[in-house]
Amino acid sequence: MATDSLYTLYPEISPYHATWIDRSHGHKVYVELSGNPHGKPIIFLHGGPGGGTNPKQRQFFDPAHYKIILFDQRGCGQSKPLGEVNGNTTADLLFDIEAIREHLEIKSWIIFGGSWGSALALAYATKYPQCIKALILRGIFLSRNTELDWFLNEVQAFFPEAYQRLTHFLPEDKRDDLIKSYSELVFSNDLKISSPASIEWNRFEVSLLKLLPQIEENTSLTKEDIQNEIARARVQLHYIKDQCFIDGKKILEEIKKLKDIPTTIIQGRYDMVCPPITAYELHQCMPHANFIMVPDAGHSASEPSMTHALIKATDQYRAL
Repeated sequence: MATDSLYTLYPEISPYHATWIDRSHGHKVYVELSGNPHGKPIIFLHGGPGGGTNPKQRQFFDPAHYKIILFDQRGCGQSKPLGEVNGNTTADLLFDIEAIREHLEIKSWIIFGGSWGSALALAYATKYPQCIKALILRGIFLSRNTELDWFLNEVQAFFPEAYQRLTHFLPEDKRDDLIKSYSELVFSNDLKISSPASIEWNRFEVSLLKLLPQIEENTSLTKEDIQNEIARARVQLHYIKDQCFIDGKKILEEIKKLKDIPTTIIQGRYDMVCPPITAYELHQCMPHANFIMVPDAGHSASEPSMTHALIKATDQYRAL
C-alpha cells in the first residue's frame, strides 16, 4: 500500500480459516488462510530453518486481492510436535507444500519466500514448475558451503562482538565445531542446559539481521518463549548439519526450468546473514528476473526500504 511513494504494510488482519494437516512421521502442519477467500493464491514460506510465521507476515499482501496462505514448517511455530526433527527434511517440506496446494484445490500459486524460505521456494519451484504462477524471493540462500562458512565463521569480520559471544559461550576446547558443540547442548533433555544454549544460538542470528542493529532489551522469557527458542535452535541445527538437505549447485543448474515464470529477486546490499553474492549468482542464472538490490537494507524484511520493495512486488503481481 503506497503512502507518499513508500509502500508500507497493509492493515492487520486475522485468518478466516486455520487448520492442521496430518503429515508423515506424526507431524501436524499448521495452515492458515486470510485475505480474500476467492482471491489469487499466494503462499508465504518462512525463514529459519526453524522459524515460524507471525501475524505481521499477512500484511505484505493486499487482502482484497490475495488469498494469503501461511504455514508453519515441521517442528516450527504452531505445527506439532514443536521442535521435532524426526521426519523433518527439505524433501518432507516440499511434499507438505504440495499437500497444502492439493488440500486447498489450488491449480497454481505465487510463492513468496525469504532467507531459508527462498531456498525452499526454489527447491519447490524446480520440482513443481507447472504449479508456479510467479516467484518473489528475498535474501537469497542456497545452503552451499560458502554461505554456511560465512554465517558460521567469516561474518565475525563485521560482527566480532556477536561472534565472540557465540563462541565464548562454549568451553575453549568446544569452539572448533560450533554445530556439533551447540547441538550437544541444545538437544539435551536438561532444560538448564538446552535453554541457555538455544537462546544464545538464536541471539547470534538476530544480532545480524538489520543494517542498524537494534538495542537488545532485557525481557524475561515465559515458559512458552523458552520452548519456542529451543525448538527453533533444534530445527535449525538439525538442518544446517546436513546443509539443509538441499544441493544449491543443482538448484542453480535446474533454474532454466523457471525461465518463463515471472520472478522478482530482492536483496539487501548489506545482508550479513545471506550475502548478496548468492542473489547476484541466482540472477545470472535467471536473467529474466527483476533483480532489486536494496541499497540501505540488511537481511530483515521489516526494514522500511525492504518492506517497500517486497510490497511493491506483491502489488505489481496483482496484474498476473
